[in-house]
Amino acid sequence: MSTPRRTPPAADRRTLIADTAIDLVAAAGLRGLTHRAVDGAAGLPAGSTSYYFRTRTALIGACYQRLAELDLGDLGDVGDPAGLGDLGGAPASEGPSASPTVDRDAAAAALAGLLHRWLTVGRARQLARFELSLEAARNPELEADFHRAGQGARVRAAGILAALGAQRPEEAAELLVAWTDGLLYDRLAGALARSRPAPDLAELASVTRRMLDAVLAHAA
Repeated sequence: MSTPRRTPPAADRRTLIADTAIDLVAAAGLRGLTHRAVDGAAGLPAGSTSYYFRTRTALIGACYQRLAELDLGDLGDVGDPAGLGDLGGAPASEGPSASPTVDRDAAAAALAGLLHRWLTVGRARQLARFELSLEAARNPELEADFHRAGQGARVRAAGILAALGAQRPEEAAELLVAWTDGLLYDRLAGALARSRPAPDLAELASVTRRMLDAVLAHAA
């Protein structure tokens, strides 16, 4: 006699649905994102996804929120000696008047490690994020959800840059996030993405150090 499969709690089902939707977008683009496809890929009874997320817009909004949670989790898991993962909770306004409390080389190494993760084991998630960001540009109903999801990374970046001595950490964070997104897009989906060699951690550390220097000089 088979054991009935336990239905996960509602919160877990929402997370499962969002994770599955992100995987589908990464694999097949937005054309592959349907409520029925999510049910099937997640192993849920038919109608489960539409029960929690009635519309496709609501489902995409859940993807934005989940992507933000996962990216911020990665920021906290970097494991750098400077403790950069803990800086995101500090208000950016505390930084400008304070002396730098983080070594730039350590910060560059931590950021390089994060980028390396997103270019390798986290590749699919980042591809889905780019795909979903374009949908927000086309659909005004999604703009607020997308904006809200992106704020966490900017707050975390501002905290890190404040600890590095940036006098205008919010402005510096905008530059750093824009640069990071540009690098990820170029390596994952740019014209030369398929012909580039595998991401190299030492190379990324050198690049991130130069970028931090430029961002901090701009925000001095």
